[in-house]
Amino acid sequence: MQKKVIAFTNLLRKSGIRVSVAEGIDAFNALDELSLDDREIFRDALRTAMVKRGDDIAAYDELFELFWSGFYDNLRQAFDQMEGDLGAMGVDLDQILRQLAEMMKEMDGELDLSELAKALLTQDLSQLENLIRQAAQEAGTGRIENMLQVGFFSRRTAEQMGLEGASQELENLVERMRAMGMGDAQIQQLQELMRKLMETVRRTVRTFTERELQQQNHNYMEKFRREMLTEKSFYHLTEDEIARMREVVARLAQRIKNILSIRKKRLKRGKLDLHQTLRRNMARGGIPFEVVYKTRRKDRPKLVILCDVSSSVANVSRFMLQFMYSLQEAFTKIRCYVFVAELGEVTSVFQEKDISAAIEKALDGGDVINVYTRSNFGYAFHEFWKNHLASIDKKTTVMILGDARNNYNDAKAWCIRDIQNKAKNVVWLNPESPSAWGFGDSVMDRYMPYCDIVEECRNLRQLSKVVDQIIL
Repeated sequence: MQKKVIAFTNLLRKSGIRVSVAEGIDAFNALDELSLDDREIFRDALRTAMVKRGDDIAAYDELFELFWSGFYDNLRQAFDQMEGDLGAMGVDLDQILRQLAEMMKEMDGELDLSELAKALLTQDLSQLENLIRQAAQEAGTGRIENMLQVGFFSRRTAEQMGLEGASQELENLVERMRAMGMGDAQIQQLQELMRKLMETVRRTVRTFTERELQQQNHNYMEKFRREMLTEKSFYHLTEDEIARMREVVARLAQRIKNILSIRKKRLKRGKLDLHQTLRRNMARGGIPFEVVYKTRRKDRPKLVILCDVSSSVANVSRFMLQFMYSLQEAFTKIRCYVFVAELGEVTSVFQEKDISAAIEKALDGGDVINVYTRSNFGYAFHEFWKNHLASIDKKTTVMILGDARNNYNDAKAWCIRDIQNKAKNVVWLNPESPSAWGFGDSVMDRYMPYCDIVEECRNLRQLSKVVDQIIL
């Protein structure tokens, strides 16, 4: 058992979960105090000993299932499914196997079947698992690195098992059964059984290869999934992807915070002032005993967010708000307003609730606006100009998110002009393609002259790029 725990520890480390030697020893000590019969307690005990970051729990749970559940469970599920499919087709599996066994006894000594063919006919799943594992090892499946290699290593494993040879043996067996007088109906059922056996084995071999990929390259696979999510349009995210996207947003925000922290330290010390260093050390023959740095200060900007929360851009709004509020320390102050037609401030919502609940509340209008109306950007901007323009100064970045679909109302572009005159800069993120700006009821072309940055923003990569421009 200790060898398996060590192998599991190495797998966690390879997948990016940091497990120290002391934590490995804690896991060994935990094994002495608990029963391995209770799977959940065993999993939780190892997790308590080995995992120290909340972000790693999901990866740990997935790797635990891959490593400790055993491939036998997958085999059993696959063959249960095969039996169900045959039953739905009217094939009585027990009867056909019993009849086959009786007729094979009569040929005792005449048949020379491979181990694989025997394991399939007798449904010996333990032997089948051993054959797959041995073939996979000979095929080098442990070297698999990415999804593109799954098909290649699955074929190599099937070749090492001798799957084509076993298939031919089973076909010959069917012909022998026909020659011995088995009825046409039973022959047809037997042929269907052989076809299903081959199909099930190929599927389980591929499943084994995919499990091996997940174990050996879990960190790569997670990185690949995150990169795919950053490129996927907010419009097309599923509910499951929305949940996973929160972790991706948090990781991107953390990356930017790390960069800001490094930059802050550098700014505190300043850059080397070569001219002043040489001048200050002239009395020492130019040898820089005293080093002089340039000191400069970069003030954190204020941020005002005007966020369209109409249903057409709800997903984009959700992730922009999460991203910006994950970076609060990058700004002196953040104020957030939501609108469809009416404008309402929801800054207090983010101060009173955790970020996830606050975002859902903000997208619902925060009980301050009617979200079930038609978009009117001009009306919302005029409300901001009339009641909140005084909050803007030359340290303020105004970020607007919306598709500028104004339902043919007055755009009131002069409101954005006045905001730009007072603000440090105005940034507009539009989830629509630039080719659609200014067409139909879009008034984006009316607002663009008064914006310092205008960017398409339909996925997380584009959003991250804009945030980089603002704060880095």
